[in-house]
Amino acid sequence: MEEEENVKAASAAPPAPDPPSSTTSPPPPSRYESQKRRDWNTFLQYLRNHKPPLTLARCSGAHVIEFLKYLDQFGKTKVHVTGCPYFGHPNPPAPCACPLKQAWGSLDALIGRLRAAYEENGGRPESNPFGARAVRIYLREVREGQAKARGIPYEKKKRKRPSATNIADSAAADTSGTAADGSVGGDNGVSAAAASTAATTTTTV
Repeated sequence: MEEEENVKAASAAPPAPDPPSSTTSPPPPSRYESQKRRDWNTFLQYLRNHKPPLTLARCSGAHVIEFLKYLDQFGKTKVHVTGCPYFGHPNPPAPCACPLKQAWGSLDALIGRLRAAYEENGGRPESNPFGARAVRIYLREVREGQAKARGIPYEKKKRKRPSATNIADSAAADTSGTAADGSVGGDNGVSAAAASTAATTTTTV
């Protein structure tokens, strides 16, 4: 009788819940990681279409500078030339024929992402072309040139230490530069046009 009662009690009990599934989908990549992957793929595409073709192992700081100059054709920042009447004017009252280029802040953030991507893809830090001295000098010249052309000095601002939650987003954000209409704002990374356009010519540095 006791065994029958135990069987009846077990059959009347509610079924045990299923164990939680161990196959959970990974979280989506952050904005910074997505932009870094797009920038890296764009650079690799540039190397494949280089004349003559280049491998990543043979890439130098000079080739990185060529890539940055190539991206200028997709820029959205008005950079006044020396002979322009609005040279050094932070808010020009009328449009002019000066070229559009990539903002210094965009190029600086782009190099930071590519430098990280190079090492994440097996590159050695000591041979990282994105950290080459020539690239740093080029970026400094672009910064100073754009500051003079727009009359806006680039000064280091004291910032509070960022929290761990917003480091990635703050690295991806670019608020440097001046748009063609004179408003403040930079080119957001490598544009879609640059990502889909193959480089057919190179610039001697």
